[in-house]
Amino acid sequence: MTGRSAAEKPQAQRRRPRGAVRDGLVAAGLELARAGGPEAVVLREATRMVGVVPNAAYRHFADRDELLAAVCAAAMRELADRMAAGVASVPGAYGDPGAARSRLGEIGRAYLNFAHEEPGLFATAFAVPQQHAYDAQAGGDGPDRTPLGQLRAALDELVAAGILDQRRRVGLEYPIWSTVHGLAVLTGEGPLRAVPEAARRQLEERTFAFISDSLA
Repeated sequence: MTGRSAAEKPQAQRRRPRGAVRDGLVAAGLELARAGGPEAVVLREATRMVGVVPNAAYRHFADRDELLAAVCAAAMRELADRMAAGVASVPGAYGDPGAARSRLGEIGRAYLNFAHEEPGLFATAFAVPQQHAYDAQAGGDGPDRTPLGQLRAALDELVAAGILDQRRRVGLEYPIWSTVHGLAVLTGEGPLRAVPEAARRQLEERTFAFISDSLA
């Protein structure tokens, strides 16, 4: 039996598992975005970080926008994971009024903390190329774990808890999302970016109180 030549063995060792290059490029793009926002996501730099030739990227992404779309989705998943962790940290049965209010609050806090701690990823999550369907259901037939899906679920629980009237529920996620996102932008790259942390936290709590009062 003829064994592999010495030249063939290193080549075989360098062969990457199927999908590894694509996953690596997305991971590299995510790190670029973390450091510099969506403008920092560049195909050539991502390929350099992964250790493949630039042309290798085009086997997985038609252009830079397709890579950016995948990085947007990955950044959004990081935000969604934080929100889910916040919701899971609240004890209490589904439909318990106090727990339902707390879960809604944790969603908002996770959103604002992510914007403050990961400004590059936060900006990238919403730098949505045309082909990236933001509101697509995450996880197939299971619960919608997108940030918007989790907000909707929290509002549905408030209805079940008797806090929110079903007649006011329809579309309420959008003014609430707009309020929290607006505060994130104002205190991130906006005119309130120099506000001390204690004052920023106070603004956040006032915003959550405003939202909570508006549900009654």
